[in-house]
Amino acid sequence: MSKKLRYGIIGCGGIANGKHLPALKKVPDVEIVAFCDIIPARAEKANKEYSGGKGKVFENYKDLLKEDLDAVFVLTPNNSHSEISVAALNSGKNVMCEKPMAKNYKEAQAMIAARDASKKLLTIGYQSRYRPDSLYLKEEVDSGALGEIYFAKATAIRRRAVPTWGVFLDEEKQGGGPLIDIGTHALDLTLFMMNNYEPAYAVGTVYHKLNKDKRAGNAWGDWDPKKFTVEDSAFGFVVMKNGATIILQSSWALNISTDVREAVTTLCGTKAGADMAADGTLTINGVKNGRQYVQTPNLGVGGVAFYDGAASKPEDAEALTFANAIRGKGKLYVLPEQAAVVTRILEGIYISAKSGKAHYFD
Repeated sequence: MSKKLRYGIIGCGGIANGKHLPALKKVPDVEIVAFCDIIPARAEKANKEYSGGKGKVFENYKDLLKEDLDAVFVLTPNNSHSEISVAALNSGKNVMCEKPMAKNYKEAQAMIAARDASKKLLTIGYQSRYRPDSLYLKEEVDSGALGEIYFAKATAIRRRAVPTWGVFLDEEKQGGGPLIDIGTHALDLTLFMMNNYEPAYAVGTVYHKLNKDKRAGNAWGDWDPKKFTVEDSAFGFVVMKNGATIILQSSWALNISTDVREAVTTLCGTKAGADMAADGTLTINGVKNGRQYVQTPNLGVGGVAFYDGAASKPEDAEALTFANAIRGKGKLYVLPEQAAVVTRILEGIYISAKSGKAHYFD
């Protein structure tokens, strides 16, 4: 029987309880033995629910890092991702850091440097890659079925779904709003599908048009306009070094009734194109025998080849893949070098929006 992996959780808030902790319960031979949160009651609650009260509880992450752990999950606000991940790697722990990798590219680079120095594993929580539509589309792209992908749209559009809890509306702690929160998923998917991580320049626009509204019909209740310091929508036009174009669309609040989709991509290649729908449907389009066609693969059957074992949800596959990689039974599916480029482009869009000029990456 394999030795049980010992995990520590830093940050026991919404993303921990909504995604990572339930997924980790399903991974064989993993035990969560340490919980940390600046609000001790949250760590205590997670300890009782996910370790039966047998784990240790900490208020300071530096104390948790002194424990004998195989891996640490960094599930804190964006402004502390780099600091905590670097410290965890330096202490000899493998790290799963929630998306986005960091607030800016410099912080992301520091994380990679710590990974290199420690020789430990570092991955980022882009679970959208593990969805059935994403897995199928990646195989199609890698087989050459779409040809050269020269235009793409990365879409994360909500009509009225502003997260009003935690620090989501705090620009200092999060680094931004929908662009860095959900736009990051759409951009990660797009770059991953294109296998293109060399941006040339970006032009961005950021809006604060609806965040002062009251009685806004928000899915999670009215927000406090005084606390809503991040953008309500943001858009980017990105040109890659090979000439490919990516349009990035993101919003928490936007007066739109169509194209409301989150963390999806549209790809246009020289041989075929692909569209991800809001309901998880994937369509492939092209021309064969002089006729246009649209195909919709059945994504309800079939397996996944890149990890051992079954997982019913993307976050389950993510947790299992990380555990397997620690055990040397497989590779990471999300590389920090890839996630760092996502952060770099998002930062470039924000810089462009502030300056009113195109931001060149080199």
